[in-house]
Amino acid sequence: MRVALAQIVSSEDPAANLRLVAEQSEEAAERGAELVVFPEATMRAFGHPLREIAEPVDGPWASAVRRLAETLGITIIVGMFTPGDGRRVRNTLLVAGPAGTATYDKLHLFDAFGFAESRTVTPGDEVVTVDVGSTTLGLATCYDIRFPDLFTATARAGAVVQVVVASWGAGPGKFEQWELLARARALDTTSIVLAVGQGDPITAGVDVVDGAPTGVGGSLVVSPFGEVLHRLGPAPELLVVDLDVTAVDDARRTLPVLANRRDDLI
Repeated sequence: MRVALAQIVSSEDPAANLRLVAEQSEEAAERGAELVVFPEATMRAFGHPLREIAEPVDGPWASAVRRLAETLGITIIVGMFTPGDGRRVRNTLLVAGPAGTATYDKLHLFDAFGFAESRTVTPGDEVVTVDVGSTTLGLATCYDIRFPDLFTATARAGAVVQVVVASWGAGPGKFEQWELLARARALDTTSIVLAVGQGDPITAGVDVVDGAPTGVGGSLVVSPFGEVLHRLGPAPELLVVDLDVTAVDDARRTLPVLANRRDDLI
């Protein structure tokens, strides 16, 4: 399975960000990828008002992504914002491709490190897996990566690839935690992990909004045994790689942590 990790730096302009999605998706398709994954907050970077640009998945921004996926014959996973409760939004992953459209709303909200995502975001309430060809993917967003049970749930639902998108905030030790958590979730579920983050805005000449989690880069591909197979730096980059999904079957025979797990301990 050939996949593309689109480590971009989004701006406050949804139209400009949509053009960036089109450019990166076209290049991914030209390079033979059947899946391209964009980060959290691709529609609009954090640090800017979200409610004013949030739209349903049948709105113009998401519809343009669906048309792009149809034209290119590729599955696109991209972070956007949909209307939530009251004045809040939902932090939504849109999946558009030949198999149709699916969405995942971020389950675990980032009320940590002095930040309160729950003030502006309504949490989701469903675990979501999607199929790309014959491969099942689990979906997660940013802070979700700290919660192993979500990844166990998607793996038990058939996921062999875990897709995590993020706009990972900078701070002491945060970059190291991002990689450690991606590797841990691979080991928890003996799955391949695609961890796709926003690039560091400084590397792209984009102004950083004080206190906003605008990304540090460091997108990763991790094997089912926790080995980092590919790693990006802080700057925007499109990484296209071939995944050997049969490695998951081998790992689950060798290290059957999903089968050996005790559910009666929680």
